[in-house]
Amino acid sequence: MKPAAVLFDMDGTLVDSESVWGDALAELAVRAGGVLSDSARLAMVGTSMARSMQLFRDDLGQPDRPEAPDVHWLTERVRELFAAGMVWRPGAMELLSAVRVAGIPTALVTSTGRSLVEVALKTLGPENFDVVVCGDEVQKPKPDPEPYVTAAALLGVPITACVAVEDSPSGVASALAAGARVLAVPAELELTPVDGVHMRTTLTGVDPAYLATLLTAV
Repeated sequence: MKPAAVLFDMDGTLVDSESVWGDALAELAVRAGGVLSDSARLAMVGTSMARSMQLFRDDLGQPDRPEAPDVHWLTERVRELFAAGMVWRPGAMELLSAVRVAGIPTALVTSTGRSLVEVALKTLGPENFDVVVCGDEVQKPKPDPEPYVTAAALLGVPITACVAVEDSPSGVASALAAGARVLAVPAELELTPVDGVHMRTTLTGVDPAYLATLLTAV
């Protein structure tokens, strides 16, 4: 037995890009005349751009601050940082390669927008994914199940036979609600143990055979 597909989150799961987002958001806060709190930054992990910007404004005490200019500046700054090179999370590159060698379909399921994902794919390799579902291509982003349901539908496989690999509470909730088996590897945030979610500290040593065991685990 092997998974019908493996559905990978991107930020914090495959690459250490959450730190990039953190640096860019801190810079944006300074431009806005404030300082972004650690609690607000952590609350943004794994959420949509719209939710992150709402948290940003609330944290700075600027509820009426226009969103569009901030989104534009943040997107361009993150694009620059992504283009400078991205660091793989431990074991992530090896797992992705092993899944591809095993002939298992893959999807990238991320809250990040398409324009930035295209830059990230220069590191991740577009050939490594049969399907890419971005945060600005769904009606309801994570933690709603729509992103993972969409990925499985595009691959033409039952979501209940898929394994999703995630790092954040928002992403785990999305994959679990969709019906996938979930492997969680915390990065920026601690994860509370949840029934049906299998947790590891890193992806080091994870291979297709291990993912297959998740399909039969109780």
